[in-house]
Amino acid sequence: MTGDGPVDREIPDRRLRAVAEPVAGFDEDLRRLAIDLADTMRAAPGIGITAPHIGIPKRLVVIELSPTSALRTYVNPTILWASPEMTRHTEGSVSMPGVTEDIERQARVRVGYRDLDGIEQIEEADGLLAVCHQHEIDQLGGIFWVQRLSRLKRDRLIKWYEKVLRTS
Repeated sequence: MTGDGPVDREIPDRRLRAVAEPVAGFDEDLRRLAIDLADTMRAAPGIGITAPHIGIPKRLVVIELSPTSALRTYVNPTILWASPEMTRHTEGSVSMPGVTEDIERQARVRVGYRDLDGIEQIEEADGLLAVCHQHEIDQLGGIFWVQRLSRLKRDRLIKWYEKVLRTS
């Protein structure tokens, strides 16, 4: 870990750009990993996290949009459909604390995934949840959120973040 936060992987760690492997076993180890992810996400703090953020290259996502909302766990999630309508939302990452920027994404998505028992599920989402799904599924595919920015904005953000790291 390069920072003071609870996340094991921070930019520029190349492992955050690796494609995560599908989860095959739906057992107590998976449940413990999901709990560990939730604890890490809350400590960061954040509203979504993937297993690669803590050094486990598995397709597991935990999302909790607010302290009062339900904790959601997604195993092997994929976007099945995305609306043609777009929306802009401010995004950041537990692996790049303190850095945010507006990103344009699809306004609505349909996500297929398995729950912790291995049962197939489908979820329709819009608003912040749709943005979180796209952000975290991108991460599982090795796409870090800043890659969605123009090259100029991305380079400027990364240089600023590296400067912050050097001075702290």
